[in-house]
Amino acid sequence: MTLFEDLKWRGLIKDISSPELEKKLNDEKLTFYIGTDPTANSMHIGHFSSFLIATRLAKYGHKPILLIGGATGLIGDPKPTSERKMITKDEVLKNVEGLTRQAKDIFGFEVVNNYDWISNINIIDFLRDYGKYINVNYMLDKDIINRRLDSGITFCEFAYTLLQGLDFVHLNKTKGVTLQVAGSDQWGNITTGIELARKKDNIELYGMTMPLVLDSNGVKFGKTEGNALWLDKEKTSSYELYQYLINTDDSVVIDYLKKLTFLTREEIEDIECKHNMKPEERLAQKNLAREVITFLHGETEFEKAQKMSEVLFSGNVDSLNASEIEICLKGVPTFDISDDISLIDLLINNNILSSRREAREFLNSNAISINGKVVNDENMIISKTIAIDNKFIVVRRGKKKYYLGITK
Repeated sequence: MTLFEDLKWRGLIKDISSPELEKKLNDEKLTFYIGTDPTANSMHIGHFSSFLIATRLAKYGHKPILLIGGATGLIGDPKPTSERKMITKDEVLKNVEGLTRQAKDIFGFEVVNNYDWISNINIIDFLRDYGKYINVNYMLDKDIINRRLDSGITFCEFAYTLLQGLDFVHLNKTKGVTLQVAGSDQWGNITTGIELARKKDNIELYGMTMPLVLDSNGVKFGKTEGNALWLDKEKTSSYELYQYLINTDDSVVIDYLKKLTFLTREEIEDIECKHNMKPEERLAQKNLAREVITFLHGETEFEKAQKMSEVLFSGNVDSLNASEIEICLKGVPTFDISDDISLIDLLINNNILSSRREAREFLNSNAISINGKVVNDENMIISKTIAIDNKFIVVRRGKKKYYLGITK
């Protein structure tokens, strides 16, 4: 397949600005850019598919430039329903540093910051050199702006599309950029840049958008939506990412394999066939987790996440250290352990079981384990001396329910 055919098969093309772009992508070597605003100090999985296209195009000889919007991040891209909360300049600067480091570490391409050129433009020059070329009616027709007219949109948000258009023109002049790639929600901003370049400099630039990656409920991934999976492993551990990916719904997992991995069409179709025959084995999800985590954090992180998942499923938590337990059992109910206590009192006092009768039923049916070992003696003394790494006591009720005792 050609590059364009591969992108179409993977579902990575939604809009293109000109039919000529297909031939250019297949036959020429373009310099293109893709950007993000620094609303956080890490990208999330919603960015991953978009930024991954930089690597896909680079494999075919195109040159990527990754833009971090230090200037546009101070303004805020208009949301469909309300104005974004402005973040301070100090926050933006901190986020720019985090995103720049992350973009270089993960993708390894040139990174630029639009604050470097936009901050040097005064308001009069901005209006004369850029504002005079874009008609207000043209901007009002932008979907995101039009949807905000009834509820109201500030001039600050209204001007955002022109700032992004300015970026496109600037990068064309300074870096030879002729193509902008982005998620489909940026189409209006891309076309503003194309229009600005045509009117101001009489040149044709090109744009291409990709469909947004959605979860199984049709909601896009993102910080605003509250379902962000961060690419920074300090914010979302490899284990947490593994758990999400391994539990991906069958309805979207093949789509994720196409958009989030470099597996070939033949490999993905083979996985799909085998997965459909035995979906309970989750072959597609296992491949998805391996490819994404290995790309982001390396093979060692994937193997560690896989091991932690298998250990937690089996209940043999005594093979984990305290830091691994903290990651694995993040979010489970916790309780303090300061004094020696009998097992049955520990189970009842910490709401693990509701009564002595119920506790005895669980104990007699081998359904309670402490630190990975099945226990039956209700009078067993639980003390800090048995804590894993002198820190945690792990209680497992049944096959899936965990509780974490923290020594004091």
